Amino acid sequence: MFIALTLLGIIIGFASGFFGIGGGTVLVPVLLLIGFDIKTAIGLAAMQMVFSSTLGSYVNYKGGKLILKDALFLGFGGFVGATQSGAIVAAANDFVLMSGFICILLFSLIKFLRTPVNANKEAVTNKMLLFLIGAFVGMVSLSMGIGGAVFLTPILVGFLGYDIKRAVSMGLFFVVFSSISGFLSMAWHGLIDFKMGLALGVGSLIGVVYGAKRSHAIEKQRQKWWLLGLYIVLILITFYELIGEL
Repeated sequence: MFIALTLLGIIIGFASGFFGIGGGTVLVPVLLLIGFDIKTAIGLAAMQMVFSSTLGSYVNYKGGKLILKDALFLGFGGFVGATQSGAIVAAANDFVLMSGFICILLFSLIKFLRTPVNANKEAVTNKMLLFLIGAFVGMVSLSMGIGGAVFLTPILVGFLGYDIKRAVSMGLFFVVFSSISGFLSMAWHGLIDFKMGLALGVGSLIGVVYGAKRSHAIEKQRQKWWLLGLYIVLILITFYELIGEL
């Protein structure tokens, strides 16, 4: 099982670097599909995201794609918001968690589909607004087992006017803060399997480097279509699992 989860972590890590997500968006539906319950899957995703988002953000920064000035306020907000995730996961039932996951993905899909890949207005850089957005996304998304970038990127591009490349790198950096906070919160509530989480995390370190470098090289419109395809696949997988809960 350890080796299998490490190999899965490599795949998740590549997706994390390429799409600018922590990896939980992909990992949670996959773990559900292979038989894990939702709360275990969310806990494992929180631990895995700490690994992939930290190294992926370093690669983005070294590649000149990450500007820390605005990203830090999003990150601080995400850290504060995600402190509540453990309590939410412990209290909520599986149906509510899966339904919330699908709603977040549907919102992201619809908004992202209607948004151009290039910024058509000056980006909003109000620090308090970025902090509040980060806090809300961190609280909601970590409770669903995702770092928040899959929810945050459409907001940055569609509402705040950020270029897709910059939004993707900011989203992954945001996950560094939200996933660390969420991991600590869930560990406190006894929701983390550390051995399996370590296997996934180590594997994701290998995959995220290649994913981030590929993200830097791909054309913007193609990256958008890959993201939209990811949303559709994940919605279908999670909806299938939700039907099984009924």
